[in-house]
Amino acid sequence: MIDIGYFALCLALLASGYGVIASAVGARRGQLGLVRSGENAVLATCALLTIAVVILWQALLSHDFQVEYVAENSNRSMPLFYLVTALWGGQNGSLLFWGWILSLYSASVVALYRQRYRELMPYVVATLAFTSFFFCIVHLFAADPFQRLSFTPPDGRGLNPILQHPVMAIHPPLLYLGMVGMVVPFAFAIAALFSGKLDTTWLRASRRWTLIPWTFLGFGLLLGGKWAYVELGWGGYWAWDPVENSSLMPWLVATAFLHSIMIQERKGMLKVWNVALAILTYGLCIFGTFMTRSGIISSVHAFAQSNIGPFFATFLIFSLVFSFGLLWLRLPLLKADNRLESFASRETAFLLNNWVLLGMLFAVFWGTVFPLVSEAFTGEQITVGAPFFNQVNIPIGLVLLLLTGAGPLFAWRRTSNESLRKNFITPVTAGLIFVGFLFALGLRDLYALLSFGLCVFVTISLGTEFHHGTRARMRSSSENYPVALYRLCAKSRRRYGGYLTHLALVLLFVGFTGKAFTQEFEFVLEKGASRQVGDYQLSFESLAFAEASNHSTTAAALGLHRDGEFLGTLLPERRYYPAFDQGTTEVSIYSTLREDFYVILVGSAADRSAKFKVYINPLINFVWLGSIVFVLGALWAMWPTPRDRRLARVDRESAVGLLVLRKRPHHA
Repeated sequence: MIDIGYFALCLALLASGYGVIASAVGARRGQLGLVRSGENAVLATCALLTIAVVILWQALLSHDFQVEYVAENSNRSMPLFYLVTALWGGQNGSLLFWGWILSLYSASVVALYRQRYRELMPYVVATLAFTSFFFCIVHLFAADPFQRLSFTPPDGRGLNPILQHPVMAIHPPLLYLGMVGMVVPFAFAIAALFSGKLDTTWLRASRRWTLIPWTFLGFGLLLGGKWAYVELGWGGYWAWDPVENSSLMPWLVATAFLHSIMIQERKGMLKVWNVALAILTYGLCIFGTFMTRSGIISSVHAFAQSNIGPFFATFLIFSLVFSFGLLWLRLPLLKADNRLESFASRETAFLLNNWVLLGMLFAVFWGTVFPLVSEAFTGEQITVGAPFFNQVNIPIGLVLLLLTGAGPLFAWRRTSNESLRKNFITPVTAGLIFVGFLFALGLRDLYALLSFGLCVFVTISLGTEFHHGTRARMRSSSENYPVALYRLCAKSRRRYGGYLTHLALVLLFVGFTGKAFTQEFEFVLEKGASRQVGDYQLSFESLAFAEASNHSTTAAALGLHRDGEFLGTLLPERRYYPAFDQGTTEVSIYSTLREDFYVILVGSAADRSAKFKVYINPLINFVWLGSIVFVLGALWAMWPTPRDRRLARVDRESAVGLLVLRKRPHHA
């Protein structure tokens, strides 16, 4: 079976390479048969990589330890759940998973758009196939998942202990679906440049294909924060880790792209800008993969050092030089149809939003690559820590939050002074009143005051948009308020789904701001002793030890009280995995909407005393609540509307008409 998997990879390399050539040549010569053949090659690549993935899964489930990847990332004692997730638990398997997802995206685009966008599709297919071709090269020559050992060990090493968590079944695939999916809007941008069809067609074709991976990537980042919070045992959820940053950067650019394409669709502006953003998003996804897989950085998320770094570096440089070179050649065709008419307009707000997002991108990028830059010039890696990122990005984030609320208050083209006063007075007043209230209560942290005030400003701004739209619909129909609100949102899903994601940002900022008020305690308790921790009383009840097949466990039982009321028993643990010579923490959390009481067992002594670390994290659950609202808003925004279906029908009819014209004899 393993040989079949390797053979499938070889055939996938040939199929994807043929897909590039057939699609490109078919497009240049106008030969529909070659174009169709290239599309079929993409479908074949997907089928072959699916076979390879299934065979590697079969090897994991059957404990075929002669396969090096299986021996390094699984063992006989692992539950079925973790045997399945082991596919992306190591270097070679996760790259195969990456390539497989890419093939699924490519096949989906071909299946859905075979009868649409006929001028673009050959170049789209060629670009997708070329990316698959590269990954097949990596699979076969740098990261072979079917590499055999010269002997068969009796058991495997097992999955990395920190990956043995239920969230890890979801978090990595979400990131892969997000990062890989950005190849689709990139492919449409390249197709528009190649074909010269640089109107809004490529934007319309790729918009939903941008929203889908953007949602996956955003939710994956937030879910990764949840995993870090409950598994790594440090009381936080975001550490500006280089691998975290590598996933954040393409999400920031994709966010800018989703906002700026609205200006091109409405006003015919920012044509060059949008193509550049699509290219940059794709480039940052490849860069993130390079950073994660090459071993040039130190990270809790990073894989071991390997020889794949030069492959990705070469591919990244080639892709960016080729793409931006093609963009340069097409500049004469990308002239804007209109100019900015007023600074007091929604167009300006969107542009400022873009620049703020790119400012944050630059700060994150510079902080991430600075160790590499310092090593190149000084021979020593100088790591940039969280204080730098926080110092730079907190003010930028607050400006972004301001623009989130201000944008909907501006009109397209220009906003009159009277409208500005009318639209801004209520949310600004509400924000200032809330800041004054918090100041009167004793809050003096400047950033916290600004954040809470802006959260109120944005909430009122968004609420006003929903309310005014609903009232307008009620005046033009006989609907009551709930029905009018629902139908308003259903008719303009893109707009109001976007507003929901903006509301999610408000909730996230409330949670982020709570970090400024975190309390930290560290102490030793004797068995039976109690201690006052903030508003809580913690009682050390017992300490227990246990042995499992692959690890040993030390667990403490702690009673938690507040104001004399028993709240529950907390059970923090420490585990040790001999095979990895690695310890992990299993934190215990008492959670309310107001705050989390977060307990870590640091260690224990022979006299049964134990050392604990406690964090009281205010408002942190607003981060997880914001994550849910983010997903709901994104799903609402991408759900097709009747208008979308009408446009799809027009695109199909146009494609059929184009094919008929091409098939007519020359004398007709």
